[in-house]
Amino acid sequence: MWFRNLQCYRLPRAWRVSADELEEQLGRRRFQPCGSQDLEVRGWAPPTGGDSLVHRVGVQWLIALGVEQRLLPASVVKQEAAERAEELALQQGYKPGRKQMKDLREEITREFLPRAFTRRRKVFVWIDPVDGWLGIDAPSQTRAEDVLEVLRQTLDSLPLALLRTERSPTAAMADWLAGGEAPAGFSIDDDCELRSVTDERAAVRYVRHSLDGDEVRGHLAGGKMPTRLALTFDDRVSFILTEKLEIKRLDFLDVVKESLEAADTEDAQALFDAGFALMSGELRRLLPALLEALGGETVAEGALAQAA
Repeated sequence: MWFRNLQCYRLPRAWRVSADELEEQLGRRRFQPCGSQDLEVRGWAPPTGGDSLVHRVGVQWLIALGVEQRLLPASVVKQEAAERAEELALQQGYKPGRKQMKDLREEITREFLPRAFTRRRKVFVWIDPVDGWLGIDAPSQTRAEDVLEVLRQTLDSLPLALLRTERSPTAAMADWLAGGEAPAGFSIDDDCELRSVTDERAAVRYVRHSLDGDEVRGHLAGGKMPTRLALTFDDRVSFILTEKLEIKRLDFLDVVKESLEAADTEDAQALFDAGFALMSGELRRLLPALLEALGGETVAEGALAQAA
């Protein structure tokens, strides 16, 4: 159990929902497979084997949003509609109009949907009720918001706060690159993206390239600002920090994963739990250190998301 990305939010300490209460509320929208006319369904699924919707390892919780989609490409519907439209034109003596074509596409969609293949996936959500973290393994804030939308619709209350820092990630990353030194506990790796503040299309990306040199400083002096920067924390976790305070390409390094080998077990559930415990433990160390490197955490007025 290792997240690849982390979209992180704050839970207030006043949010006193127990794991059993969360289980009960998630059960209101338990995942059900697509019906014959469903394009997509979403619901809460067990994160691991079994029926429990809240997987607990110590004081850390894991939940999962199940998503199933029917794969019916628009090109298939369009092609079939064009063929049937030709037949209609011969029968009625004139080409189908706009409304008739719309009805035809809807009819074909209803006809083809039950036979379409389905694709199923899970989106995992880590909840730390002690330190007040909610993290979603999603590559973008838009994808994370899809999960939060279902969570708000399901729970009685979800007073999330946006994660904010005194310094913007962009300004902090620029200072680290200009000075050639990362904040305490971190090291700068060899990936970076710089974008012009006046022309978004003007960008420079470094991949597996040393960032400690005059070339990068020259781009900074010329008005380009970092939007992505690769960092490693405590020689244990590497990641990409973005200008939106997203954590991408999370990689828990060998020194962390070697701890699983010490578990000396072939039990799949035990290994899953050990991996989740290691991951959540590292994130609980990484996040406060990252916030400190960005000048500390602040919650702006109105940052609390409206409870569902």
